[in-house]
Amino acid sequence: MTKTENKGLKSTFIGIIVSALLAVLKALGGIFGNSYALIADAIESTADIFTSSMLWLGLKWASKPADEDHPYGHGKAEALIAIGIGAALAIAAFVIGKESIHNIITPHKTPKPYTLIILLVVILTKEVLYRYVKKTGHETNSDAIKADAFHHRSDAITSAAAFVGISIALIGGKGYEVADDYAALFAGVIILINVYHIVRPAIGELLDEDLDPALNERVRELAAEVKGVKNVEKCHTRKMGILNHADLHIWVDGGLSVTEGHTIAHAVKDHIQHVLPQFAEVMIHIEPDGHHH
Repeated sequence: MTKTENKGLKSTFIGIIVSALLAVLKALGGIFGNSYALIADAIESTADIFTSSMLWLGLKWASKPADEDHPYGHGKAEALIAIGIGAALAIAAFVIGKESIHNIITPHKTPKPYTLIILLVVILTKEVLYRYVKKTGHETNSDAIKADAFHHRSDAITSAAAFVGISIALIGGKGYEVADDYAALFAGVIILINVYHIVRPAIGELLDEDLDPALNERVRELAAEVKGVKNVEKCHTRKMGILNHADLHIWVDGGLSVTEGHTIAHAVKDHIQHVLPQFAEVMIHIEPDGHHH
């Protein structure tokens, strides 16, 4: 397992431990403090534990080396896990929304003031965790880890919504208890928005969508810098787990030998991977100058 993969597993493990502690804190606070928004928050944190555990298994699976049945490696497992995280979040949002509506039409007690202190601790903790996991996601180029970071941010947002709702209920007094439930309902909507941001890139990876046009252009520029390359006709890039793959068609002098063309192709691959180490593989098709299909 590489250093990059270990970094991803470490951030995921920290996320599981922190989410577990916060889920217990919020559940107890919600039950004894008469706050469904806090209970909804606990549900979200419990979903965090489940999805982070899925991510842990997914990263272990995706890091397996290529074998006879999977010659391109197991990187796509990471995208499948990201979609699984999105599905779990969507279910959590549905449960929270359903219970919020039930509580809005059912009279209940005003939340206790100390629930606000619990929420402040949660918001600060989850925001710090979000920034740490997001940084790890960018360093490892992992959509699943970035999805996990969004999950922590959504938890911070649901806690902030609960804080506002409970504050309104406490300040408004009798008749304003439902503010707590409306806050929980709002949290469910925020979670669904996060689901889209998590699932959309993962589906793109599974469908082998081209990566960022600016990255494609950078790969073209690097290929063109190599001596002997007359033109870069095609350049396609795709993501495979935490790493990228590129396919290029380059033109070389038609009078060169096969060996000389092969040497240029290797020079192009080496140059791209030296400047952009996130490219695990660069496949190059050689065309004689001026002849293309």
